[in-house]
Amino acid sequence: MTQKSSRKTRAATRRPPGGEARLARAPDSGVVLSVLLLASIGTVMSYSATATLALDHSLPPLFLAHIGALGIGLVLTTAITWTPIDRWRQAALPLWVLSLVLLVLVEFFGVRVNGAQRWLDLPGLGFRFQPVEICKLTTLLLVAAVIARRDGHDELSGTRSLVAAGLTLAPIGLLLLQPDLGNAVLLACLVALLLIVAGTRLALMVAPALIGILGVGLYVTQNAYALRRITGFMNPWATFQSDGWQLVQSYVAFGLGGIFGVGLGNGQQKLSYLPEAHTDFVLSVVAEELGLIGVLAVLAGFVGLLLAGSRIAAGARDRFTLLVAFGMTTLLTVPAIINAAVVMGMIPTKGLTLPFLSYGRTSLVTCCIALGLLLSAARQSPSPRVRSRSAR
Repeated sequence: MTQKSSRKTRAATRRPPGGEARLARAPDSGVVLSVLLLASIGTVMSYSATATLALDHSLPPLFLAHIGALGIGLVLTTAITWTPIDRWRQAALPLWVLSLVLLVLVEFFGVRVNGAQRWLDLPGLGFRFQPVEICKLTTLLLVAAVIARRDGHDELSGTRSLVAAGLTLAPIGLLLLQPDLGNAVLLACLVALLLIVAGTRLALMVAPALIGILGVGLYVTQNAYALRRITGFMNPWATFQSDGWQLVQSYVAFGLGGIFGVGLGNGQQKLSYLPEAHTDFVLSVVAEELGLIGVLAVLAGFVGLLLAGSRIAAGARDRFTLLVAFGMTTLLTVPAIINAAVVMGMIPTKGLTLPFLSYGRTSLVTCCIALGLLLSAARQSPSPRVRSRSAR
């Protein structure tokens, strides 16, 4: 045997079964570039939207908090990217239980803001966070772990589907008590998408979907805050001084921005006209200052992230990796779709942030954790070149 053939033999014996070069790939470039675009626009718009809230400071405190959360998030992203994805299968249940405990603590010790009790203060640290952001991620992780085992069948068994769906009842119930209908509906939709991708028969989804729709309708009729959001959405111009104020101001921002915008920092709607300009309605600030071009750039970033995440899920090495990749992709993109629809007046206000752009330290750090899980799934799946060789 020659020296050259000996080297080839040794290399082949070191290769994992199936020829898949696992843990050898660099982070997925499509995901990285998409998030870099979104995070860059988010950083710039965070400064623009918060500068007017702190005229006595050289740098707005909210902007500095945003940068700090982004820095923490990037450290977590890096650490999670290089962590084997299988470790999260064992950690899913303890993390989910911890997130439920945090939601329970909100009910007893939570901070009430604008009529909703959704935040917890960390004693002595002056830091406030929203457990719901953590709970959405851990619920998707646990559902992925539960439904990953299907005994080789193409369709997910009805029993396992019910168990996975039942996991959402506890967090949804706790969210409705806050009240937080938007995140409760979002969590139900994300889990439903995960079940469909896992192979659940659509016939099994019909009854829960109908019950959920009826439940939302009943909840809206029994809660004044939810009903006001519906009336403000249905006829914002007739209620522009009350329930429709936020949506009308968002319309004005889009109208003023036109195609190219009024210029970065020159927007007027953020000057006390548009409530929550730096959080839920930051896309309206983008529309006014950067115009249609800026809005399309943001949407392109999320489309790129959705396509890259879907590609990673499709090429996953096993079911758990597939479900985690898909779950994290939807966690990062579905709220963006809903947020964009809200600020454009296509659906009622939901109170959901725009990932990587809206101010919100818990949301931003959680998005970075989801990003790390998605990149970890990408690294531990065979590259397209390896898949094409194994197919031959």
